[in-house]
Amino acid sequence: MGILASLLGLFGCDQQKVDQAVDRAGEAAKRVWQSAKPDNLLFKDIVAGQSTEADVKATAGEPEMIWENEGGARQLEYPRGPEGTSTWMVTISPDGHVSKIEQVLTAENFGRVRVGQTKDDIRRMLGKPGKVEAFRLKQEEVWGYRWMESPTEKAFFNVHFGPDGKVTTTSRSDNRLNGA
Repeated sequence: MGILASLLGLFGCDQQKVDQAVDRAGEAAKRVWQSAKPDNLLFKDIVAGQSTEADVKATAGEPEMIWENEGGARQLEYPRGPEGTSTWMVTISPDGHVSKIEQVLTAENFGRVRVGQTKDDIRRMLGKPGKVEAFRLKQEEVWGYRWMESPTEKAFFNVHFGPDGKVTTTSRSDNRLNGA
């Protein structure tokens, strides 16, 4: 009730302005909830083969990135970082329905990273990194992905890029952001 009274005071009882402010606040609150929603609720009620891209966006919000794939399929990227330990990729088939939902920060996917791959290759495979660090003396950039290395331990999988933007190596580091 206090919020409504504040809105009425701010807008001089102009109901249309109050309604617009409540709608904006409602959308902002919805976006915050979608970004903080637990993983087990992120795609609740989304069914492969039945749900559409619009259903996914209504449940999980706007993706961080949309990748256009060969053959008309689309891949929606939902990173849960920098503090989260998962990144979800939702594949939308050419007919507009969900064909696959997968958590991509896995040992199997990390094992697919190869020397010579580009930043785009890695972003499509693993999503947005939780941290990016530049090491000028070594002339490299390192993308870190926080993930659950075991059921109880978090760690970072790191992808090292040379000055040409291609993978030079990978590494593992403890669960720290910016040396914290």
